[in-house]
Amino acid sequence: MLIQNGFIVDGINRQVMRGNVFIQKNKIKAINYSQGNDGFDDVIDATDCYVIPGLIDTHFHGCVGYDFCDANKAAYRKMEEYQLQNGITSILPATTTLAKERLIDICKEAAEYHRESDCFLGLHLEGPFLASDKKGAQNGEYLCEPDVNLLIKLQLISDGLIRIITMAPELAGAVDCIEKYHNRARELFGKGNEPRVQFSIGHTMADYDAAVGAIKKGMGHITHLYNGMPSFSHRSPSVVGAAMDEGAMVELIADGVHVHDSVIRSTFRMFGEGRVILVSDSMMATGMSDGDYSLGGLPVKVEGRYATLEDGTLAGSVTNLFACLKNTVQSGVLLPVAVRAATYNAAEVLRMENVIGSIETGKQADILVVEKAGEGMLGEIRHVIKNGVKVY
Repeated sequence: MLIQNGFIVDGINRQVMRGNVFIQKNKIKAINYSQGNDGFDDVIDATDCYVIPGLIDTHFHGCVGYDFCDANKAAYRKMEEYQLQNGITSILPATTTLAKERLIDICKEAAEYHRESDCFLGLHLEGPFLASDKKGAQNGEYLCEPDVNLLIKLQLISDGLIRIITMAPELAGAVDCIEKYHNRARELFGKGNEPRVQFSIGHTMADYDAAVGAIKKGMGHITHLYNGMPSFSHRSPSVVGAAMDEGAMVELIADGVHVHDSVIRSTFRMFGEGRVILVSDSMMATGMSDGDYSLGGLPVKVEGRYATLEDGTLAGSVTNLFACLKNTVQSGVLLPVAVRAATYNAAEVLRMENVIGSIETGKQADILVVEKAGEGMLGEIRHVIKNGVKVY
């Protein structure tokens, strides 16, 4: 396959260059290939299009009428199909706070589905170890203190798929749980073979000092920055200030609802281009019409861009990651910087940056061809290439 005459977006080096991408089997064989297009079984004309890496969503709950916690492989296929259509070529679905038995069922089903999916990279365990005062759209009935035995059980049942674990660090035993988990994982999986897990601060009442301490102990990731935590202010910088000072990676829901466009711009200025990860936090109504839905068993009303509980609490988003990327660019963030936040930075958190997340020779050919909607602006997706195969 040859993608020719496109504007290749390089988020790592913050540049856009005109060129061709040569794909052989499922790998990027060469960039700026200039030997003509004879002999290729598929030539994609990318004139007036941007060529960007496939997007990676490390935090979403559902879409097109399905919730990941349905624990249903047929539902997973429908969700994956929708994500691919919208340029999200790698996914890390998130759980919600549910009964332990239900989480076990979800992990079992996820392990089975992982064996037949090229897009499904693992799980984001969001709950049940969250603060009641910042539970958001999580079911308070099932909140509990961090339990290393439960974590290990879920990790084993999921066949090592849990990659991100969100916790409130102020809960009893939370910080100690991190070291205990890693020690147990090394014992069970073997040193060097244990699943790569990132502990994340989220749904928390932690102040600045508590958050700094947690980051130093291994919670170097922040779940949906600004949401589900105390506000950032000049006298009380809370988790936001701690994350900025201590070098944490931060998720940002850039759907135009969860954070203001000015805050999107400010976040990239504060954290730099290498530490912001765009996520959708999308729920089952994404890709659907307005109406009544649910998230984690809680009723949700969807009107326009807003998904809310009965009390007005935001219940995830109804925006996919590609739309979040477009909104980030429209807010004033440079295209290569925004693209990196939706691709390479997520791959780094998953420690897969040598495989996916950028258009580089030798990497997996997950690529989008996107129409230009003006200089530095993204239009509609024209083609989606997954593992070197044009799927849309």
